[in-house]
Amino acid sequence: MKIRIAIAGFGAWGRMHAKALTSIDDAEIAAVYCHGESSAAAAQELLPAVRRFIDYGAMLEAGGFDVVNVAVPNNLHAEFAVAAMEAGANVFLEKPIGLTLRACDAVIDASRRTGKLVAVNHELRVSRQWGALRDLVASGELGRVRYQHLSLFRHAFRQGSGGWRYEPDRVGSWILEELVHFFDLVMWYAGENGRPASVQALGNDGEGGLASNLVAILDWADGSRAVLSQCLSGFEHHTLLEIAGDAGAARTWWSGAMDRTLHPDFALAVRSGAGEPRTISIPVSGEIFELEENLRRALQGFNEGESVLSPKEARHSVEICLAAEESLRTGQPVRLAGD
Repeated sequence: MKIRIAIAGFGAWGRMHAKALTSIDDAEIAAVYCHGESSAAAAQELLPAVRRFIDYGAMLEAGGFDVVNVAVPNNLHAEFAVAAMEAGANVFLEKPIGLTLRACDAVIDASRRTGKLVAVNHELRVSRQWGALRDLVASGELGRVRYQHLSLFRHAFRQGSGGWRYEPDRVGSWILEELVHFFDLVMWYAGENGRPASVQALGNDGEGGLASNLVAILDWADGSRAVLSQCLSGFEHHTLLEIAGDAGAARTWWSGAMDRTLHPDFALAVRSGAGEPRTISIPVSGEIFELEENLRRALQGFNEGESVLSPKEARHSVEICLAAEESLRTGQPVRLAGD
């Protein structure tokens, strides 16, 4: 039997979700919530046979689906996820879970209360490229992770429907919008080191969490460190990660004209001990491919009663983002809660 999915939000990224879902044999798009005239027109053109709603509550009340795919602006993520679970659906939820820890906890509590599952879309975890780095760490080839440097150099963000991505009350911050992915990655890679002990963030060219240029430093109690930089004043889309352990090191990068390009350039090299570096073959990489793969795994997980990434685990990266926002405001490092 096909899994019936209702898509909540049909902006540019919601349409990418729809396109990915149409490539999954076991998925069937059963309904779409459209928040405006342009998204409704897009849904009519792309999914003419699918029921369309301009009221989210009405879509939930109508039912006829098993999963709600939440792709609305950030400030609505938690609210929409909770309502979907209370209506009896599992949820595939775009990051971040919410703009506050209270919002994150509301999603976690709703999942526990209703017995419904939430899979948070940190799609880089299923990447053939970015996931390979975790495999290297888990294999012991790099030893214990000691240092990470992750940088993003890209064009300015798209406005989003109604300009929501440039409104702090709706986006939260540009740390929550993009760096949340990379905080998740560096904590994943350094999972054996425990949770970070502190974060410090410095930025410029923007206020209210909308700094175009930002550097964040994560420190662990064992002296490990991760340095992350985000430049939204650049061009194209370029990401670099360098990671060093006490037994080896790796370097990987991804470059494309746009973040959603189908034909990027990318590479991954690793050196074990004092040996020569070698290149690891990667067949495909990019958020379009990774979105489809994460949706596929999430739907399979729902069938098996599991979540590919639970809101409880994804909450950690939101916590780091909020601490980084505080550090950016105060200019001081912020201590992080332990496990």
